[in-house]
Amino acid sequence: MLTPGTSASSEQALDVPRHIAIIMDGNGRWAAKRYLPRKIGHQQGVEAVRTIVRAAGDMGIRYLTLYGFSSENWKRPAEEVSDLMGLLRLFIRRDLAELHRNRVQVRIIGDREHLAADIVALIEEAETLTHANDRLKLMIAFNYGGQNEITAAVQRIAREVKAGSLDPEAITPEIVAAHLDTAGVPDPDLIIRTSGEKRLSNFLIWQSAYAELVFTDVYWPDFTPDRLKEAIVEYNLRDRRFGAVEPVKS
Repeated sequence: MLTPGTSASSEQALDVPRHIAIIMDGNGRWAAKRYLPRKIGHQQGVEAVRTIVRAAGDMGIRYLTLYGFSSENWKRPAEEVSDLMGLLRLFIRRDLAELHRNRVQVRIIGDREHLAADIVALIEEAETLTHANDRLKLMIAFNYGGQNEITAAVQRIAREVKAGSLDPEAITPEIVAAHLDTAGVPDPDLIIRTSGEKRLSNFLIWQSAYAELVFTDVYWPDFTPDRLKEAIVEYNLRDRRFGAVEPVKS
């Protein structure tokens, strides 16, 4: 059994990361392997989201960030993009009551400007309803790109400097972090990517500076709570030094 806040002296007593972020990759390849439409792979991917969100709460993880739709995904076929938008609608409509009941706070990060009005309304409803929940904070990166996020943060900082409310010499990494979409959320301790790809793909570029990275060959629809535990076991084998000599536990 995983125990939050304990040492990694045994498999029964694992240090559970406070914040885990996951690049959910492989829905299309999962479907292709079964000679199914990509849409079915995305549908199964949503089922995996439900399972992992529940498991994260049970394991004592405090923050879970899921990469749902990148700003580059607009390059995909229009039909597939439409399917992904529909799945976000379905997830919020079908699961919001359960998430709220289980004290999950929902937060969507990314650019909302180009999203349909009904999706924006659903996002705002989910965030408003669950804003006081404190068991698990679930962030979904949707229409999100790390470089765009940093660019927008720099623009906000520049406007404050221009207005005279911020001295350029006072700009620190903490000031930059406070202008990101993830303001107020600790950086991820562990980033997991499914499907065998080994890159961040523009995900949490600033926030991942000292994150531990775990890559698994499992496609996202097959990513189970046991696979999540395996990644946490791997995390416990790492020495997190943050530039120092001695390991530092989160």
